[in-house]
Amino acid sequence: MQDDYNSGRPINTNRQSYLFLYIIVTILLLAGLIFLLKSSLFDKRTINARILKDEIFLNEDLVYSDNTASAKSWLWEFGNGDRSKQQNGSYRFKKPGAYIVRVTVDGNLQQQFPINVKDTVATAVRDTLLTINGPTRGIVNEEVRLEAQGNARIYEWSFGETGRVDIKGPTALYVYHNPGTYFVRLRVDNNSRPIYHKILITNPDSTFNTIVAPGESEQKVVDDIRAHLQAIANGSDFNNHYYYLVNKYFCGDEKVTVNIENNGDSKQTDFYSYCMRLTFGGGVTIDEAEVALKAKSTCSNLLTVKQHSSTTTGIKRTK
Repeated sequence: MQDDYNSGRPINTNRQSYLFLYIIVTILLLAGLIFLLKSSLFDKRTINARILKDEIFLNEDLVYSDNTASAKSWLWEFGNGDRSKQQNGSYRFKKPGAYIVRVTVDGNLQQQFPINVKDTVATAVRDTLLTINGPTRGIVNEEVRLEAQGNARIYEWSFGETGRVDIKGPTALYVYHNPGTYFVRLRVDNNSRPIYHKILITNPDSTFNTIVAPGESEQKVVDDIRAHLQAIANGSDFNNHYYYLVNKYFCGDEKVTVNIENNGDSKQTDFYSYCMRLTFGGGVTIDEAEVALKAKSTCSNLLTVKQHSSTTTGIKRTK
């Protein structure tokens, strides 16, 4: 019998073509199945909304916020017909009672919060003797410092990211790992009525990561550094000005050396310590501020500051 080769017919050509096609279709089907499983099991979006307190008085605001990833729209319903389309905000109830507050994110993600609004207007026993000092804005992966002002024996800080007590003591240092609006809770001496501090955490601004280009006006650099240091000394938002300087001029190095001349006295410290003392120094005026570049680098490794203090509580307090 004459074989396929001698008869002029191709050997298994059609069979090989079909086999190749089957392999391609199988790979595509498996890829699609893996994608669907991943989308349904691993990438399922979850809502990340919160309220500040679930029990309030008529004279108190219900503070609410949402940090759901990639959210575009919000609808907060307060259980009495009132609504809000804000991502974060506050609302004051007009009547006491039990309410169900519901938030809908992007039209399909929902979460409910039972709220108890009390009729007692307890203004006489407010925590007016205890306050929280610190920034209202911060940056992801950068340290936030808050301080309690007032007399207490026990201080418990919850920064709103872990759901537990994070730090104990009158001063709290914390690093946020995710952007969002958070409500820092401070409870003292086992008091059932804590106080709160709202803080907005954002991702670092990449525009801060470039130092002034060579040849740019030296006076412009001096004025820029001096303006941000003066803002810190004047009590403006610490993190915004501090991390602007750290990232723009020192490439993220918070331990850059600072030479200080204050009212004729000379001192040396690191940048972080210097700025923290500016915050609490009081009455400091920044006269000059200059940076020196590292060799073959756009990063500064030295800051020289000339300043004067109108009080005796400035930088001279440090040893």
